[in-house]
Amino acid sequence: MAKSRFEYVKSFEQDDSLLPQCWIVVRIDGKGFTKFTSAHKFEKPNDVRALQLMDACAKEVMREFGDIRIAYGESDEYSFIFHKSTHMYGRRSSKLVALTVSCFTGNYVRLWPQYLPNVTLQCTPTFDGRAVCYPTVEILRDYLSWRQADTHINNQYNTCFWALVKSGKTTTEAQALLKDTQTRDKNELLFSQFNINYTEVPEQFRKGSIVVRQRQRVVVKHGEDGTPVEREVSVPTVLHVDIIGNQFWVDNPQILS
Repeated sequence: MAKSRFEYVKSFEQDDSLLPQCWIVVRIDGKGFTKFTSAHKFEKPNDVRALQLMDACAKEVMREFGDIRIAYGESDEYSFIFHKSTHMYGRRSSKLVALTVSCFTGNYVRLWPQYLPNVTLQCTPTFDGRAVCYPTVEILRDYLSWRQADTHINNQYNTCFWALVKSGKTTTEAQALLKDTQTRDKNELLFSQFNINYTEVPEQFRKGSIVVRQRQRVVVKHGEDGTPVEREVSVPTVLHVDIIGNQFWVDNPQILS
């Protein structure tokens, strides 16, 4: 095929291929979600419907991109881990980020009526994204541990903060009461003032969401006569478990293999 004289402009494109043989984490974050959640009157400190919507979008992303081995989500963010051997789109950062973000955002809008049927979407939800390479399994696990530890810290603070606000404190007063408090202080505040045992707060809020592929047996129709048969398929599944310790990884060796 003949080339046009205008093709020289391609020389200005920069190579953004990510390092080979490194685990790729594409993390997406909601843009301006403090205003977004207020506009749609999300329940505080956690809105189960909104979290389930995020999880549903993450499962759709994993269905779309088979090289994603695990995903982790909290609040308005999700991290998608592509296997270190992936060659999707030449490992180009711009491609991986753009397609992950657009797939997630498109499904967020599409699935909104299913999870928040009585809430009209008032404005466009938008997410940003970045890609980071991690060279070893140990560092990758530390990354995921960091995100889960962050989930606990944020959720414990927000649980205390909104309990105080709902009890009549102003936001400024609540912030002042929680300033410089440690984990034990927050647990004591919740139990003594609101009869909340933090260890009994749903794990969905304390541990975030882990999405992995699990083998499940499903009934499908087979052949022209439509005879139902069972078949084992890999299905993106949401878990709310600890991933900082070793047990999860012992039970799921296929994720990092």
